[in-house]
Amino acid sequence: MANLEIRDDAGVRVLTLNRPEVLNAFDTPLYEACGEALRAAAADDDVRCVVLTGAGRAFSAGQDLAEMAAIDPAAAGTRHGFPALIDTVATFEKPFLCAVNGVGVGVGMTVLLHADIALVDETARLRAPFAPLGVVPEAAGSLLMPAVMGNQRASLALYTGDWITAQEAVDAGLALRTVPAGRALDETMEIARRIATMPLASLVETKRLVVAGRIDAIRAARAREDAAFARLLGGADNAQALRAFLGG
Repeated sequence: MANLEIRDDAGVRVLTLNRPEVLNAFDTPLYEACGEALRAAAADDDVRCVVLTGAGRAFSAGQDLAEMAAIDPAAAGTRHGFPALIDTVATFEKPFLCAVNGVGVGVGMTVLLHADIALVDETARLRAPFAPLGVVPEAAGSLLMPAVMGNQRASLALYTGDWITAQEAVDAGLALRTVPAGRALDETMEIARRIATMPLASLVETKRLVVAGRIDAIRAARAREDAAFARLLGGADNAQALRAFLGG
C-alpha cells in the first residue's frame, strides 16, 4: 500500500501514514487502507498492539479538503472512506497507540480520542477546524472531546478551531506526555514493545472492558455527527469556508 507503510517489530504493528506531500491528509484510499490494516492486525495473533504515526513532518493534516469539496451531501453518512477508519478504530480490540510526530488536524486530532496511549512531539500542534470549515465534529469528537478535555477546553477548541500546543494537548488529556523533537515514534515504540510482551488474551479482554462502557455512546454520537454533517455539507457557509481554506 503506497499510501500506508506497514511493518512489524517484536509484536508491534506499525502503521505509517505515507502521503507526506499533503501532510498525510486522508483521502478515500488512505482511510480504507488504514481500516483494512487495523482489521488485519486484530485478526493476527502475532500482533499484540498497533502504533500509528506519520511520514515526514506531519502526523496527519486530516481530511483531504479537495476530496471533501467533491462529496455529495446526500452520501455524507458514508462519505469517502471515513467510516472504514473510525468505525474500526473505535472497536479495535488490541491496544492502539499514536506517535504524533507533527501537526494533527481534524481526524488527525480526533483519532487520538480513540488511542489508548499517545505521545506527542514537543513541536507538534493539534487543531479541530470543524466550525471554521462550516461543518461539525467527527469521530465522536462531540462526545469524547468534552469527556477527555473538560467542557470548557473542548468548547474553545471546537467553537474557534484554535491551535493546541503539544503541552496543552498533554494538559488536556489528549496525550500522555510530550517527547523531544524527532523522538515521538522511538519513545512510543518503547512503550509498545513492553505491551507486546504481555499475554494476548489479557490485552484483548482488558481492551474489551475499557471500550465496553463507551461504545454505544460513541456509535450514537457518530450517528448524530453524520446527520449534522450531511445537513451542513454543501451549504453556503460550508462552501465559502472550504473555498477560503483551499485558497479559492
